[in-house]
Amino acid sequence: MCSHQPQCPSVDRPGSDAAHIVAFHPEQGWNLLCNGAIVFDDTGEIQPDGSVVAPRRVPVAELTVAA
Repeated sequence: MCSHQPQCPSVDRPGSDAAHIVAFHPEQGWNLLCNGAIVFDDTGEIQPDGSVVAPRRVPVAELTVAA
């Protein structure tokens, strides 16, 4: 699916965040990457095989508060 050079790593390898966006849908909150993964604004993902990666949430206590 990937056509850029060098090719991006597959979704099951470290560094798969290097994949390029091939379909951008900010109004719906998701992007399709060239490696076949769908990533959501909340950091959740759907892998090409249908498996789901849960969103990576930051605990409220760790959020920075503006003064």
